[in-house]
Amino acid sequence: MANGQWYPADWPDRIRALTEGRLTPVEPRAAATVMLLKDTAAGPVVHMLRRRASMAFAGGAYAYPGGGVDPRDDDTRIRWAGPPRGWWAERLGVDERRAQAIVCAAVRETYEESGVLLAGPDDGSVVGDTTGEAWEADRAGLAAREESFARFLDRRGLVLRSDLLSAWARWITPEFEARRYDTWFFVAALPAGQRTRNASTEADRTVWIRPQEAAAGYDRGELLMMPPTIAALRELAVHGSAADVLAAAPARDLTPILAKGRLEEGQMVLSWPGHEEFTLHIPTGGAPE
Repeated sequence: MANGQWYPADWPDRIRALTEGRLTPVEPRAAATVMLLKDTAAGPVVHMLRRRASMAFAGGAYAYPGGGVDPRDDDTRIRWAGPPRGWWAERLGVDERRAQAIVCAAVRETYEESGVLLAGPDDGSVVGDTTGEAWEADRAGLAAREESFARFLDRRGLVLRSDLLSAWARWITPEFEARRYDTWFFVAALPAGQRTRNASTEADRTVWIRPQEAAAGYDRGELLMMPPTIAALRELAVHGSAADVLAAAPARDLTPILAKGRLEEGQMVLSWPGHEEFTLHIPTGGAPE
């Protein structure tokens, strides 16, 4: 295919099985991902990581830091600042406990995978440099699920700064996929004094890149991406600064985007509502067109 749209080889068989009633959709797992932004002289850049080719899901694809909700992310004892849980519940379209878990997952996974922590001693400050042996030990402990995020924040005397996040989009993995995620996309500016690093065992490369440059790499077939990733890049590319992106976020529609597969005139058609560029026409037993 000409561009870098991620496409697993088993999709045609799975789409066929779903349309014929031989496959029962897996319940999607709640997840969150964060598009970290910072300004440069050439415009805003976004932090991306490349998933290791050995990964079962989206191996080799570029993505943003993120992951699934931990069962402890809805711990009501978590130290919290910013809009209350009820506000987030209304914005995300879920109940309060689920809203907290999603926001918590966004902050926790960003710290685990990039070393950036959206938290501070109080509701008006953010931690500075999070490098060093003690911080790394804490990050590794969270990634290994040896400690809950609530316990980590309490021990460090920190509060989660939910006001540093803004919800951007919501995508749900297609029903025929073996691994499914109901993922909320957030945007956030890199806090002053902090820096990213490749802290994820799931990634072999990280970059700060202009959305326009990343999208061009995808269009040339050089950068592999899933539809939600490239869709977000195209949306970010129209903004001139990180502040402009954050200002645009509150008006964003969070209606879930779910791909649909169907049989049509001897071929399988895979489409994402509202995102026609990702539509695939898959001949039986062949590659997508």
